[in-house]
This record gives sequence, C-alpha cells and structure tokens, in this order.
Amino acid sequence: METRAGDPGAFAHFDPTRVDSPSFVVDAAKLRENCRILAEIRDAAEIRMLSALKAFSMWSAAPIIGEYLDGTCTSGLWEARLASEFYDGEISTYCAAYKPEDLEEICRLSDHVIFNSPGQMSRAALILDHARSSGQTFDVGLRLNPQVPTGEVPRYDPSSPGSRLGFPIDQLTEEHMEGVDGIHFHNLCEQDFEPLKATWDKVFDAIEPWFGQIKWINMGGGHHITRADYQREELVEFLRDAKDDTGAEIYLEPGEAVALDAGILVGTILDTGFNEVPVAITDISATCHMPDVIEAPYRPAMLGEATGEDVPAVRLGGPSCLAGDVIGDYRIVGGAEVGKPIAFLDQAHYSMVKTNTFNGVPLPSIWLWDSETDTLEQVRSFGYEDFRNRLS
Repeated sequence: METRAGDPGAFAHFDPTRVDSPSFVVDAAKLRENCRILAEIRDAAEIRMLSALKAFSMWSAAPIIGEYLDGTCTSGLWEARLASEFYDGEISTYCAAYKPEDLEEICRLSDHVIFNSPGQMSRAALILDHARSSGQTFDVGLRLNPQVPTGEVPRYDPSSPGSRLGFPIDQLTEEHMEGVDGIHFHNLCEQDFEPLKATWDKVFDAIEPWFGQIKWINMGGGHHITRADYQREELVEFLRDAKDDTGAEIYLEPGEAVALDAGILVGTILDTGFNEVPVAITDISATCHMPDVIEAPYRPAMLGEATGEDVPAVRLGGPSCLAGDVIGDYRIVGGAEVGKPIAFLDQAHYSMVKTNTFNGVPLPSIWLWDSETDTLEQVRSFGYEDFRNRLS
C-alpha cells in the first residue's frame, strides 16, 4: 500500500536520544496546525468536524483537539467513555454491532447513536425508548454501505464485496428509514476528494426521497484533508452544495488527518547480521507497535534515510519470534550499527492505538513535544505490570 505521508517537518531537527527507546513522540505544534486546517474547512463549508478516536486517541492531546474541532466520533462504549471523560464537544458513536448491555450507557454518553443495520436498530427499540423516557436525548443514525469500492487495499475498503460494514444501499426501503434521524457512510482510506464525490453521487440518489426527514449526514473519515496537496477548495464547495441540496447538517469525522505527520516512533538497533541480505534487529516491532506495516502492507518512511545506491539497504525487523516481523529495507546513514537510534515517520495515528505486547515485547513510551517551544514531556510509560495485568 502506498503511503502519501511521511513529511518529517520539525522532526528533521529532533534528537531521538532525548527520549527512551522505543517511544512515540507527538508534536503538539503539528497537531495544532492539522486541527487549524480542519477548522478552516469546517468554518468555510459551515459543517461539523469530529475527530475519530479510533485513529488517534491520545487523550493528553485532547485539549488541543477540543480547541478547534466540534467533538469526537467513537467506536463503542469504551471510546465513548474516553470521549466523555477527556474531550470537549459532541460524541457520535457507531459500532458494527452493539451489545445490548452496553447500549444504555452509550445512549447516555452519545449525541448520535449510529447502527450498522435496520435489524439491529429494530432489536434495540425497547432500549432506545427506555433511554429516552429516562430523559436521555440522542439521535439515531443508520450506516449505509455505498457499494462503491474506491480503495487500494480491499481489507481497508468498506465497500469491498461481502463487506459487513453498513447496510447495502441497494436494499434500502422506506420501512428501513422509519425512526432514522441521520445517515452515516464511511468509504475512504487516506484518499483525496474525487473518491468522496464518486461515493456521494451514489448515496445522494439513494437517500434523496428522505431529504427533509434526515437531520444530518455524516460522511465519515478517510479524508486526507491536511495533506498539502489535498483539493480543499473543491471540498468546501462540495460540502456547501451537499448542505444546500439536502437541507441536512453535514459532518466529517477525520482521524488520520488530525494526526497526519504529527508523530514519530523512535527505536534503537540491537543487533546486526547477514543472511543473503544485511539484517538488523531493533526494539521496534512491526507486529507489536505498527501492525499496519504487516496488515496493509506498507513501508513507513524513515527519518533521515539515506538516498543513493552507495549506501547498502538493511532489512530491519523487530525482536519478536514472528518471522514476518519485518519493517522493511532501509538505507541508514553511516550504516546499521548496534546502539544507533532510528525513527519512523507518521506514526501518531493507527500505530499507538494498535500496539500490543505479543511475546512480552514492551510497549513504547508516549511523549508530547512542542516543536515551537521545544518543551518535551513523557506523558506515559509502560512496564512489566502493564503486560502482566492484561493476562491472568
């Protein structure tokens, strides 16, 4: 999978030896810049902009996000709790399937409760009625599957054939829309404006009969709005038109765009060797610390990687027992040496939230750096107890 991020920005001047290894380092100044861009789009288009916690839920940075955006979107009870505890603004919750015992609290915490199918919504009717009779106020949404594949990798494309995400749009009937306040669709992954437009062309035709009933339309995430070459003017015009055409409030819920290029993952080379190619083992594990490297797969950019064939490539991998725990082949300035620090770019989103302790591999510490003031603070470190207490 091609990644179009990896701009070092202020990290080009960051000394990785200032933090322990391994560590995530997030730049507060870059977060502010990303959120400022999102807020400008929000204001120009007169829409609502939420931050997707599934991509980036570093709650110590919540005050930065809350200064600019309108709230959060969450993926279930625990993220909704996190949002209510640390984040400002409204909470929109969608889950592929809710447990009945979770729904009452989700209704209490959320402004929008979005269902994956009309069947789930129907089975939850008594819970929803009870929540409302208890004084809770929330809208009910239905997620639609536009059935418009736009993604590069099928496992990341909600419209892939056989997808479980969202109600197939060609099955939508008047009966399914009873009691629905809003429509949700999420069809993108690290994409530009044109895939959104193609998706909307299909969704528009399907939901047009309910314009006037629909209070809001949530166009999901996957919008790479904060990337420098994103078509922002076209997006603003499109969003304003969508709002005018439908009479509904329009929502976007970017996740990656909030933290794009705002974080690095720092590690250290632990050993080197040769097995047909030069190899090196690091304290960064692809499978434990950035599993999308294996799942997508993709090659994360390295901070300060050498260019040119005169520097031999070294295959970097993690300390776990998984043979496929390989990050990629990199050209390291001065060569791969034991004890040398390394860092990978654009690791704030969909890495920190996916870490695990397979093989007892330690979790990276989390640091917050402000490149404008050069303040640096360790906001979280992890020890043996964190590994032990996950198990029994």
